[in-house]
Amino acid sequence: MKDTEGYVTADGRQIGGVLMEMQNITLRFGGVVAINNISFDIREGEIRAIIGPNGAGKSSMLNIISGFYTPSEGQLIYKGSPRPQMKPYEVARMGVARTFQNIALFEGMTVLDNVMTGRLTHMKSGILSQAVWWGKARDEELANREVVEKVIDFLEIQNIRKTPVGRLPYGLKKRVELARALAAEPSLLLLDEPMAGMNVEEKEDMSRFILDVNDEFGTTIALIEHDMGVVMDLSDRVVVMDYGKKIGDGTPDEVRNNQDVIDAYLGVAH
Repeated sequence: MKDTEGYVTADGRQIGGVLMEMQNITLRFGGVVAINNISFDIREGEIRAIIGPNGAGKSSMLNIISGFYTPSEGQLIYKGSPRPQMKPYEVARMGVARTFQNIALFEGMTVLDNVMTGRLTHMKSGILSQAVWWGKARDEELANREVVEKVIDFLEIQNIRKTPVGRLPYGLKKRVELARALAAEPSLLLLDEPMAGMNVEEKEDMSRFILDVNDEFGTTIALIEHDMGVVMDLSDRVVVMDYGKKIGDGTPDEVRNNQDVIDAYLGVAH
């Protein structure tokens, strides 16, 4: 059941109004059109999946949302207002955090220090006062450390908090990257293939944490994922891209039964 303010999911969760809207987004790299006139929205409190074959333009769309790319045409509406051209750190300050398809952590730093970098947008004191670690700078760091410790506990990585990231297995590195993004306390969390390269057990853990983040923190999540089982189990709505165009948009069941999606991506009817 959908309306202009939101909708109710099959399991009775109330999804809010539009948090971010992509309006007629086109992205060109020279003569190559990576995204061709795509529109869709992300609503408050939902898990929104973006799927499609390799080269469909999914990561490019996430790069537009997070400020790494500027659309050639179209505009983004964030919390009801058109968003001007912004740099990634400015987008982060607005409440958008992300993880990356290829893990982007500081391998020589501990888990705790990596997660602390997620608080950079919340730090107001200057470099000198932070170096002296006195007064407001000390109070600020202690407050940020408290948020980080809660995230570490939430994601069950307390036992590796002092371990250099370079020593961790792949699945735990993915979880640390999620922790760093959550430490920013985002309104919108972007996950670029959070399950890539994981075994079954690691995927189950990550799926559980994504659902818990959405449920307990109320964080809106947009994710790219190739594992269709994960997509159908986690997502409230799915937008499907193929060769830079949108070919489907709806609930998992609607997308699963969309013939254009079956032909282009799923391959067979399910």
